[in-house]
Amino acid sequence: MATADLIHDFWFGPDANDAAVEQRKSGLWWSKNEESDREIRERFESRLEAAADGRLDDWTKSDKGLLALILLTDQFPRGMYRNTPKAFEFDSLAQAWCLDGLEKGMDRTLRPIERTFFYMPLEHSESQELQEHSVQLFTGLSQEAPADQPNLFRGYLRFALHHRSIIARFGRFPHRNAILGRQSTVDETEFLKGPGSSF
Repeated sequence: MATADLIHDFWFGPDANDAAVEQRKSGLWWSKNEESDREIRERFESRLEAAADGRLDDWTKSDKGLLALILLTDQFPRGMYRNTPKAFEFDSLAQAWCLDGLEKGMDRTLRPIERTFFYMPLEHSESQELQEHSVQLFTGLSQEAPADQPNLFRGYLRFALHHRSIIARFGRFPHRNAILGRQSTVDETEFLKGPGSSF
């Protein structure tokens, strides 16, 4: 069974430099790749199910364990269940763990690149309030970034701002409509024809 450390190592690898981590792992993180999706499903689906059932709640006692739970319920479903409603089924869990960890200050012990994914459930939310919180967190992260890596974390802030602007405009992410069986408005349909409308 995958442990929190194994999940962490799979997602971030061994590099100590955050820019090197991003360069090495960006394909896994951001590409829509069937092979990677299949690997995530085969290796971690049972751990996701355990997390959803509350069988991994003891992981919440450590910062790395909590981060592993957030990865399991926020990032991994988007790959293993891509283009299905189940890709978003665990978002509320990830958001709850993120908010609880923030209240306890558990994000502050993590590296900047780890904090990026700790905060990501708020960026994925269709709540305007959580989107505002996301932008605040990514703004702070950008300001605290190592002097030799400013562009890396400014990039993550730009994405957070873009997500917030979509929710401010539509109250939801239009690119999820077809997947979730939601009817798109005329404005959303036009928006989806343009660049930057889906993730």
